[in-house]
Amino acid sequence: MAGMPSDEPTIRAACAGDGQVLADLDRAAWSPVSDVAPRRAEDDHDFFGGRSPADGYLVAELAGRVVGYVRHAAPTPLAGNRHVRQIQGLAVAAEARGRGVGRALVEAACAAAHGTGARRVTLRVLGGNTAARRLYERCGFRTEGVLPEEFLIDGAYVDDVLMGRWVSAG
Repeated sequence: MAGMPSDEPTIRAACAGDGQVLADLDRAAWSPVSDVAPRRAEDDHDFFGGRSPADGYLVAELAGRVVGYVRHAAPTPLAGNRHVRQIQGLAVAAEARGRGVGRALVEAACAAAHGTGARRVTLRVLGGNTAARRLYERCGFRTEGVLPEEFLIDGAYVDDVLMGRWVSAG
């Protein structure tokens, strides 16, 4: 791909200064296949606000340029659910797709979950997002449930697919 060296992605923790870059990436990567609703430009000032602090994001770089992110967090605030982490967002720049960035981000999120003592990582993906579902399957995730026609996006009903993977036996 023009302008992109063939090196491996570098994964690092997000910092507060990444907010605008990640908001731009999120907006550019959106499609009705990948997410329920696009990010609104007026929300960019608060990318890491509320329930999405910067410490819940990992960032992928190629040649020093941010090309992707994954958000991982506790799925609920309940003590009885602390052994589970959830991937709650993944975006890769179009020009960096097919270069291992998505896989590196997913594996890094799973490693971070393991590092917190989590036993499992879960996620939700739209049924028609076959590229993401294949990526997750290559990373060891399996379909654990389907919520049929859970969303109405652009006039079409879309399934919500629940996937999960074990990250530790402890």
